[in-house]
Amino acid sequence: MKQLKRTTIADALKSVETGKEINVKGWVRTRRGNKNVSFVALNDGTTINNIQIVIDIALFGEEFLKPITTGSCINVNGILVESQGQGQSVEIQAKEIQIYGTADPATYPLQKKGHSLEFLREIAYLRPRTNTFGAIFRIRHHMAYAIHKYFNDRGFYYFHTPIITASDAEGAGSMFEVTTLDMNSVPKTEEGKIDFSQDFFGRQTNLTVSGQLEGELGAMALGAIYTFGPTFRAENSNTPRHLAEFWMIEPEVAFNDNTDNMNLAEDFLKYLIRYALDNCMEDIEFLSKMYDNELIDRLNFVVNNNFVRLTYTEGVKILEESGQKFEFPVYWGADLQSEHERYLVEKHFKCPVILTDYPKEIKSFYMKQNDDGKTVRAMDVLFPKIGEIIGGSEREENYDKLLKRVNEIGMHIDPIWWYLEIRKFGTAPHAGFGLGFERLMLFVTGMTNIRDVIPFPRTPNNADF
Repeated sequence: MKQLKRTTIADALKSVETGKEINVKGWVRTRRGNKNVSFVALNDGTTINNIQIVIDIALFGEEFLKPITTGSCINVNGILVESQGQGQSVEIQAKEIQIYGTADPATYPLQKKGHSLEFLREIAYLRPRTNTFGAIFRIRHHMAYAIHKYFNDRGFYYFHTPIITASDAEGAGSMFEVTTLDMNSVPKTEEGKIDFSQDFFGRQTNLTVSGQLEGELGAMALGAIYTFGPTFRAENSNTPRHLAEFWMIEPEVAFNDNTDNMNLAEDFLKYLIRYALDNCMEDIEFLSKMYDNELIDRLNFVVNNNFVRLTYTEGVKILEESGQKFEFPVYWGADLQSEHERYLVEKHFKCPVILTDYPKEIKSFYMKQNDDGKTVRAMDVLFPKIGEIIGGSEREENYDKLLKRVNEIGMHIDPIWWYLEIRKFGTAPHAGFGLGFERLMLFVTGMTNIRDVIPFPRTPNNADF
């Protein structure tokens, strides 16, 4: 077979240079035809669209073409010509074909029919080959790139925080332990407790729930940093909104107050959504057609409107006076649930909302306290269909106030002594937030289950693939 430089199917479909010989490679989506000619829809993952390969059966022989079925992988040299059919501008008249790998139609799970998202989760090793997941994972790539571009272009530094840590950033308690101890013969102290001094790190360690605490240290030296990496929660939450392993983006900025923090969050989200609309429209249009016909309007609406800002107290009053029957009760001091957040966004204001100044009892220890002694300078960004998509705050930079709060809630100082210490040496106001990458992906793709926007979801009783 003649060696030609491969052309991606995305580039081939854009080409106007018909009449030339090109090479494409990919996986067969469908094959149809008659006794004289076969039409193969070929896809290589570079675009939602397939390119049609026209095969003269007399040239190759029916026996040679038999293995070219849905799921098989082929290498094709052929002439790029104007398409005679509808739906594409060009097609390829095959001159040479090499079969890389076959897929037995009796056992290949992705035949030409509709498959449920639940079924596709069971074959996560193959689901990226479907139109839906090809679109989702291309968008995921573009969103990751846009995150790095946004921060790089604005003078932020990408700061790598540890995945293994001895601290629990949020006091959540639901963490995965990291150990090299023999589970069949765990060493014990004289008191009968696990002797972590014999473990690899000489102490109890876990997978991180957040890079924020270390990120703050970076901001206190570099000015503006962001983290972007995997985080882990061991909550036994088998819901469409929770994963045990997920990705977080966490900027921290020295000298920012909570207003600066809100401005950054709003600008950041609008940039990402605008980037998706500018660079992923074919995939977004496909997902909109298949799953959510309001998706594009919703994305444009977020980009084109200012976010409403109000205090938690004002938000609770609106909810209490709404006359709406909520599953979870609303009162001042309650931790708002998704149904409350979505009511404010979807029913009351009909646009994204930033809630500020939450009661200190329902927020993390590191948030800066307001003068009223009851609330902290938190800010949560609420989106339609999602609820909270960003959570952040101005951080408490005063050593004495932070230490007092740590003691009030009974936290152990030992794992975070270094976090407290930074307040002793040139402390400064600073603020930051966390954006759950998969929450962003739910919004941009219109999908409703968080398991469908990450390639290999980790959930209770599921660590396959």
